[in-house]
Amino acid sequence: MDQPVLHTHHLEVGYGGKALLEEVCLAVHPGQILTLIGPNGVGKSTLLKTLSKLLAPVGGAVLLQGKELRQLPERELALQLSILTTERVMPELMRCEEVVGTGRYPHTGRLGLLTPADRAQVDAAMELVGVQALRDQEFRLGDGQRQRVMLARAICQEPQVMILDEPTSFLDIRYKLELLELLKKLVRSRALAVVMSLHELDLAQKVSDLVLCV
Repeated sequence: MDQPVLHTHHLEVGYGGKALLEEVCLAVHPGQILTLIGPNGVGKSTLLKTLSKLLAPVGGAVLLQGKELRQLPERELALQLSILTTERVMPELMRCEEVVGTGRYPHTGRLGLLTPADRAQVDAAMELVGVQALRDQEFRLGDGQRQRVMLARAICQEPQVMILDEPTSFLDIRYKLELLELLKKLVRSRALAVVMSLHELDLAQKVSDLVLCV
Protein backbone atom coordinates (compact mmCIF):
# COMPACT_ATOMS: atom_id res chain seq x y z
CA MET A 1 0.00 0.00 0.00
CA ASP A 2 1.08 3.61 -0.61
CA GLN A 3 2.51 5.66 2.22
CA PRO A 4 -0.15 7.40 4.31
CA VAL A 5 -0.96 10.88 3.11
CA LEU A 6 -1.81 11.94 6.66
CA HIS A 7 -0.67 10.33 9.89
CA THR A 8 0.05 11.17 13.51
CA HIS A 9 2.95 10.43 15.83
CA HIS A 10 2.24 10.19 19.58
CA LEU A 11 -0.31 12.97 19.14
CA GLU A 12 -1.88 14.76 22.11
CA VAL A 13 -4.73 17.20 21.49
CA GLY A 14 -6.47 19.66 23.78
CA TYR A 15 -6.56 23.26 24.93
CA GLY A 16 -4.33 25.42 27.08
CA GLY A 17 -1.65 22.75 27.29
CA LYS A 18 -4.08 20.23 28.77
CA ALA A 19 -4.59 17.08 26.73
CA LEU A 20 -8.07 15.71 26.08
CA LEU A 21 -6.74 12.81 23.99
CA GLU A 22 -3.31 11.24 24.26
CA GLU A 23 -1.24 8.85 22.15
CA VAL A 24 -3.47 9.26 19.09
CA CYS A 25 -2.01 7.07 16.35
CA LEU A 26 -3.88 7.14 13.05
CA ALA A 27 -3.03 6.97 9.38
CA VAL A 28 -5.10 7.45 6.24
CA HIS A 29 -4.01 6.57 2.70
CA PRO A 30 -5.14 7.90 -0.68
CA GLY A 31 -8.51 6.39 -1.53
CA GLN A 32 -9.53 5.79 2.09
CA ILE A 33 -12.19 7.17 4.42
CA LEU A 34 -11.35 7.19 8.13
CA THR A 35 -14.32 7.97 10.36
CA LEU A 36 -14.23 9.03 14.00
CA ILE A 37 -17.22 7.99 16.08
CA GLY A 38 -18.06 8.67 19.71
CA PRO A 39 -20.35 10.74 21.93
CA ASN A 40 -20.32 14.53 22.09
CA GLY A 41 -17.62 16.14 24.17
CA VAL A 42 -14.96 13.42 23.90
CA GLY A 43 -12.65 15.39 21.62
CA LYS A 44 -13.54 14.43 18.02
CA SER A 45 -13.78 18.04 16.83
CA THR A 46 -10.64 18.95 18.77
CA LEU A 47 -8.78 16.13 17.05
CA LEU A 48 -10.01 17.18 13.60
CA LYS A 49 -9.02 20.79 14.23
CA THR A 50 -5.55 19.61 15.22
CA LEU A 51 -5.29 17.45 12.11
CA SER A 52 -6.06 20.53 10.00
CA LYS A 53 -3.73 22.94 11.88
CA LEU A 54 -6.57 25.01 13.33
CA LEU A 55 -5.21 23.96 16.73
CA ALA A 56 -1.62 23.28 17.69
CA PRO A 57 -0.88 19.85 19.18
CA VAL A 58 -0.37 19.66 22.92
CA GLY A 59 2.24 17.02 22.14
CA GLY A 60 3.42 14.79 19.32
CA ALA A 61 2.98 15.62 15.65
CA VAL A 62 0.68 15.53 12.63
CA LEU A 63 2.39 14.75 9.32
CA LEU A 64 1.07 15.51 5.85
CA GLN A 65 2.96 13.79 3.04
CA GLY A 66 5.73 13.12 5.54
CA LYS A 67 6.09 16.77 6.60
CA GLU A 68 5.08 18.10 9.99
CA LEU A 69 1.94 20.20 9.71
CA ARG A 70 3.37 22.98 11.89
CA GLN A 71 6.21 23.46 9.39
CA LEU A 72 4.01 23.84 6.31
CA PRO A 73 3.29 27.37 5.01
CA GLU A 74 -0.42 28.17 4.93
CA ARG A 75 -0.65 28.28 1.13
CA GLU A 76 1.09 24.93 0.73
CA LEU A 77 -1.26 23.45 3.32
CA ALA A 78 -4.32 24.91 1.56
CA LEU A 79 -3.25 23.31 -1.71
CA GLN A 80 -3.25 19.89 -0.07
CA LEU A 81 -5.94 19.96 2.62
CA SER A 82 -9.49 21.30 2.88
CA ILE A 83 -11.78 21.36 5.90
CA LEU A 84 -15.53 21.49 6.51
CA THR A 85 -16.55 22.22 10.09
CA THR A 86 -19.90 22.48 11.85
CA GLU A 87 -19.24 26.13 12.72
CA ARG A 88 -21.64 28.43 10.90
CA VAL A 89 -20.07 30.52 8.20
CA MET A 90 -22.06 33.63 7.28
CA PRO A 91 -20.36 35.56 4.49
CA GLU A 92 -23.12 38.14 4.24
CA LEU A 93 -23.94 39.47 0.77
CA MET A 94 -21.92 36.76 -1.00
CA ARG A 95 -23.64 34.62 -3.57
CA CYS A 96 -23.31 30.84 -3.31
CA GLU A 97 -21.16 30.72 -6.44
CA GLU A 98 -18.77 33.22 -4.86
CA VAL A 99 -18.60 31.21 -1.63
CA VAL A 100 -17.69 28.07 -3.56
CA GLY A 101 -15.19 30.08 -5.59
CA THR A 102 -13.20 30.94 -2.46
CA GLY A 103 -12.07 27.32 -2.52
CA ARG A 104 -9.96 28.22 -5.57
CA TYR A 105 -7.99 30.97 -3.79
CA PRO A 106 -5.01 28.73 -2.96
CA HIS A 107 -4.60 28.21 -6.72
CA THR A 108 -4.90 31.87 -7.75
CA GLY A 109 -2.47 34.77 -7.53
CA ARG A 110 -2.47 37.37 -4.78
CA LEU A 111 -5.47 39.19 -6.23
CA GLY A 112 -7.62 36.06 -6.02
CA LEU A 113 -8.90 36.43 -9.57
CA LEU A 114 -10.49 33.28 -10.96
CA THR A 115 -9.51 32.09 -14.42
CA PRO A 116 -11.94 30.29 -16.77
CA ALA A 117 -10.37 27.02 -15.58
CA ASP A 118 -11.06 27.98 -11.95
CA ARG A 119 -14.67 28.83 -12.78
CA ALA A 120 -15.03 25.46 -14.49
CA GLN A 121 -13.91 23.79 -11.26
CA VAL A 122 -16.51 25.82 -9.33
CA ASP A 123 -19.26 24.81 -11.76
CA ALA A 124 -18.25 21.15 -11.61
CA ALA A 125 -18.17 21.08 -7.81
CA MET A 126 -21.59 22.75 -7.51
CA GLU A 127 -23.09 20.32 -10.01
CA LEU A 128 -21.50 17.39 -8.22
CA VAL A 129 -23.27 18.18 -4.92
CA GLY A 130 -26.47 19.37 -6.58
CA VAL A 131 -26.41 23.07 -5.71
CA GLN A 132 -25.98 24.58 -9.18
CA ALA A 133 -29.51 26.02 -8.96
CA LEU A 134 -28.36 28.09 -5.96
CA ARG A 135 -25.42 29.76 -7.68
CA ASP A 136 -26.99 33.24 -7.82
CA GLN A 137 -28.65 33.11 -4.41
CA GLU A 138 -27.14 34.87 -1.41
CA PHE A 139 -25.59 32.57 1.18
CA ARG A 140 -28.60 32.96 3.46
CA LEU A 141 -29.79 29.41 3.21
CA GLY A 142 -31.18 26.62 5.33
CA ASP A 143 -28.67 24.53 7.24
CA GLY A 144 -28.74 21.61 4.80
CA GLN A 145 -28.22 23.77 1.73
CA ARG A 146 -25.41 25.68 3.44
CA GLN A 147 -23.69 22.39 4.25
CA ARG A 148 -23.81 21.29 0.62
CA VAL A 149 -22.48 24.63 -0.65
CA MET A 150 -19.57 24.42 1.80
CA LEU A 151 -18.88 20.86 0.68
CA ALA A 152 -18.72 22.11 -2.92
CA ARG A 153 -16.23 24.73 -1.75
CA ALA A 154 -14.05 22.03 -0.16
CA ILE A 155 -14.22 19.88 -3.30
CA CYS A 156 -13.26 22.62 -5.76
CA GLN A 157 -10.18 23.31 -3.67
CA GLU A 158 -8.86 20.03 -5.20
CA PRO A 159 -7.18 18.82 -2.01
CA GLN A 160 -5.43 15.54 -1.35
CA VAL A 161 -7.00 15.33 2.11
CA MET A 162 -10.46 16.43 3.25
CA ILE A 163 -11.24 16.92 6.94
CA LEU A 164 -15.00 16.86 7.57
CA ASP A 165 -16.52 17.52 10.99
CA GLU A 166 -20.04 16.03 11.05
CA PRO A 167 -20.66 16.58 7.32
CA THR A 168 -24.17 15.11 7.57
CA SER A 169 -25.30 17.54 10.27
CA PHE A 170 -28.58 19.32 9.45
CA LEU A 171 -29.35 16.89 6.61
CA ASP A 172 -32.34 14.56 6.48
CA ILE A 173 -31.67 10.86 5.96
CA ARG A 174 -32.02 11.02 2.16
CA TYR A 175 -29.39 13.73 1.84
CA LYS A 176 -27.15 12.04 4.43
CA LEU A 177 -27.03 8.92 2.27
CA GLU A 178 -26.57 10.91 -0.95
CA LEU A 179 -23.72 12.94 0.53
CA LEU A 180 -21.91 9.89 1.89
CA GLU A 181 -22.31 8.04 -1.40
CA LEU A 182 -20.87 11.10 -3.15
CA LEU A 183 -17.89 11.08 -0.78
CA LYS A 184 -17.24 7.40 -1.53
CA LYS A 185 -17.20 8.11 -5.28
CA LEU A 186 -14.92 11.13 -4.84
CA VAL A 187 -12.48 9.18 -2.71
CA ARG A 188 -12.27 6.37 -5.24
CA SER A 189 -12.18 8.48 -8.41
CA ARG A 190 -9.73 11.12 -7.16
CA ALA A 191 -7.69 9.03 -4.71
CA LEU A 192 -8.67 11.43 -1.93
CA ALA A 193 -8.04 10.73 1.71
CA VAL A 194 -10.94 11.69 3.98
CA VAL A 195 -10.99 11.98 7.77
CA MET A 196 -14.41 12.78 9.18
CA SER A 197 -16.58 12.45 12.26
CA LEU A 198 -20.07 10.99 12.37
CA HIS A 199 -22.61 10.28 15.09
CA GLU A 200 -24.33 7.39 13.35
CA LEU A 201 -22.43 4.11 13.61
CA ASP A 202 -24.55 2.49 10.89
CA LEU A 203 -23.66 5.24 8.42
CA ALA A 204 -20.00 5.04 9.40
CA GLN A 205 -20.01 1.31 8.67
CA LYS A 206 -21.55 1.87 5.24
CA VAL A 207 -19.06 4.43 4.02
CA SER A 208 -15.80 3.95 5.93
CA ASP A 209 -12.66 1.96 5.24
CA LEU A 210 -11.53 2.57 8.82
CA VAL A 211 -13.50 3.48 11.94
CA LEU A 212 -11.80 4.95 15.02
CA CYS A 213 -13.76 5.00 18.28
CA VAL A 214 -13.01 8.07 20.39
